Amino acid sequence: MGTSSRLLGYVESRKNLTGSVCGLAGVGIALTGAAGGLWPLVIAGLYAAGALIAPPERPGTPHFPDADEQLGALRADFATLREYLAEVELPPSVRERLTTLDTLIEALLEPGWVSDPEHLHVLARTVRQDVPEAVDTFVRTRWWSRVAPGTEPPERHLERQLSVLHEEMSGIATALRQAEAIRQEIHTRYLEERGP
Repeated sequence: MGTSSRLLGYVESRKNLTGSVCGLAGVGIALTGAAGGLWPLVIAGLYAAGALIAPPERPGTPHFPDADEQLGALRADFATLREYLAEVELPPSVRERLTTLDTLIEALLEPGWVSDPEHLHVLARTVRQDVPEAVDTFVRTRWWSRVAPGTEPPERHLERQLSVLHEEMSGIATALRQAEAIRQEIHTRYLEERGP
């Protein structure tokens, strides 16, 4: 199967197509009688020359997911994260901070908002790594803190971690808000300068 696909690839290649066109020109020369008894060599030579001068094949450009495709996958991962967080037992203060962060992330994941690769990276890292790791570490540490009383409550660390993540998400929201304000100002200026 590999040989037949390579053969088919060559048949469709630029080299074969250019060589075939030159070979057809050789057939035209042979039909006029200008090649004489050497017509097979003329046709083969013109085919070979055409195949040699043809530009090389270029591999196809790889397809990378655009922002919308990345956001679609991230929304699915966010839904999975929400299911996980719904099952975890958390103190009310932590649950409140987590709900605030959840709401902000949900708003940022709405279509049409985040398209900057850096913002997408931060969002993906928060959803896929930071929040699950922070909550999982809290759950594991909380069990140990019950066994060894007198240590700092793990809720404090989780609250601080969630606060840092909320600040990071708020930074993205602020950048989006500023970009929209600038876009609106530019459009207003354009309309005013365009005049009636």
